[in-house]
Amino acid sequence: MFRRLFSAFSNSAQGAPTGGIPTGTRLYAVGDIHGRLDLLDDLLGQIERDDAARAPADSQVIFLGDLVDRGPQSAQVIQRLLDLSQRTDKVRFLLGNHEEVFLKALKGEKGAMQFFVRIGGKATVLSYGVSEAEYQACDYAELAQMLCERVPAAHIAFLERFEDLIEIGDFAFVHAGIRPDLPLAEQKPATLRWIREEFIDHRGPFEKIIVHGHTITKNVDEQKWRIGIDTGAFDSGKLTAMGFEATQRWVLQTG
Repeated sequence: MFRRLFSAFSNSAQGAPTGGIPTGTRLYAVGDIHGRLDLLDDLLGQIERDDAARAPADSQVIFLGDLVDRGPQSAQVIQRLLDLSQRTDKVRFLLGNHEEVFLKALKGEKGAMQFFVRIGGKATVLSYGVSEAEYQACDYAELAQMLCERVPAAHIAFLERFEDLIEIGDFAFVHAGIRPDLPLAEQKPATLRWIREEFIDHRGPFEKIIVHGHTITKNVDEQKWRIGIDTGAFDSGKLTAMGFEATQRWVLQTG
């Protein structure tokens, strides 16, 4: 309660837009997980308890992307969230840039496997049961073939259903950000998954308040027109969720 009230006070003091979602709806947005199943399970438990402690509402959870790479249990994170999506229709998923490259590597696109490894994909490969010895013995083409054999078709189908942009009330949820000079309807998927400095450095208004991951900050980066909740979970141990209800917002966090 104190955290929620403080958040509302600080926004008003800075002259930020009020920001609101439809009455009767409660949202939780979850930042970049990057293979940390332990933190995901912790945060899901926190969300469940937080939701149960509040008045009944239509509660939904939005995952902002980058489930995979860097952390040790990418395959297990995907399976956990796939299972969750089969139990409830109250979860939605955005495709992160790491999932984009993962899918391209699985399709055998030229150069994708090499790039995938360079951005942290080795941890994902190992999470699918590829041993260190097998990994070291393969060239990129062989590694791509081995990964294709190990990744369940259900995981691929699940990732391919992920969204690019979710708009609810005064907020737009994306993985990375938006081009400041374009309306939301004209944003390209690649921009929504990859943009950084042009979006982060922008100080003017956007069409809506943008909630995003992708760019790591030590703490929640709550600005006037955007809110960044990627707190570097794979390394920091801090996986972050932000709750939204009416014009209030609050933070849940591991670690």
